[in-house]
Amino acid sequence: MTTFNQKLQAAWAKSRSLVCVGLDPEKKRLPERLFNRPDAIFAFNKAIIDATHDIVCAFKPQFAHYAAIAAEDQLAATIDYIHDRYPQVPVILDAKRGDVGSTADFYAVEAFERYGADAVTVNPYLGGDSIAPFTKYADKGVILLCRTSNPGGADLQEQMIDGEPLYLRVAKLAAQQWNGNKNISLVVGATVPQVIADVRRVVGDMPLLVPGVGAQGGDLRATVAVGRDSQGAGLMINASRSVIYASSGNDFAHAARGVVEQMIEDGARP
Repeated sequence: MTTFNQKLQAAWAKSRSLVCVGLDPEKKRLPERLFNRPDAIFAFNKAIIDATHDIVCAFKPQFAHYAAIAAEDQLAATIDYIHDRYPQVPVILDAKRGDVGSTADFYAVEAFERYGADAVTVNPYLGGDSIAPFTKYADKGVILLCRTSNPGGADLQEQMIDGEPLYLRVAKLAAQQWNGNKNISLVVGATVPQVIADVRRVVGDMPLLVPGVGAQGGDLRATVAVGRDSQGAGLMINASRSVIYASSGNDFAHAARGVVEQMIEDGARP
């Protein structure tokens, strides 16, 4: 059984890249030649995937972008395509699930059995029993929201509890109490590099999914400098809009590869 963490480690080594490409299609932004195709989203994703598969450590489709327009079949087709053609690249389903009891069980089945994702993002703020249905899939990754990159994340995540911010309490629980199967990772935004440094200090070599570089303005070099693990990797630096919409023309896939290559040149590499 190959676990998500093993697959991720192999992807870092093979691609020599810390870049995770977010597959967040918006139909109105697709190139004109694809717009009227019934499988337009899948065709768009396929072109991006084919152009970048060898220089990324993961792909991350965002569930709402598909569900909002009843394109779940194209989400499933995208994940299947990656697994079939580029099985070395892990797929993170960005669904941010968070519920309790049997509902959480069903969400875990959705992510791991219906869609076959290698990992899923989960909201931990309902506590450990809401996470357990996901972490029991020992070969899958469970990526908990810790300190998100949006400005409003500070409203709750930086509230002080016994002298430390809530996001650090989440990081400690994730590393010390909830991670019995060693399959938890954390979402930590790139917009405040010191936060990444603080989380890394608390969680050791746990992988971090880092949004906020690119369209949100996070500092790539600072992120890598403070976020690498003891082996020089440990980061999935996500870029979505800045990559997939690098061009609105027919050269969109070529342009997407160019952005990823530039990120690697700028330091997003082990």
